Amino acid sequence: MAEMLAVSVCYAIDKHEWLRPMQVEQGTTIGEAIERSGVLEAFPDINLATQAVGIYAKKKTLDTVLRERDRIEIYRPLVADPKDSRRKRAARKAVAADAADSGA
Repeated sequence: MAEMLAVSVCYAIDKHEWLRPMQVEQGTTIGEAIERSGVLEAFPDINLATQAVGIYAKKKTLDTVLRERDRIEIYRPLVADPKDSRRKRAARKAVAADAADSGA
């Protein structure tokens, strides 16, 4: 009998986290665990061809073999480009600093 591993599959949307603890046979891949977890049925908009997956915030491929207590995460596409977000924050800070300097 194959050794069983305790893993979990996680997918977060808005203010909700879907988390499914499960037992899989040793040698199971990330892709196989995701398919068996039921997350693809619960969230049909998940597209594993375009969305990244990982284990504990480290990107992995679907053929990565799982280890005991791995937490498989399915990442959503970014809504905003991080570089654009940083530029906008810097611009707001500069405007605030200018306003504070002119009011002093």
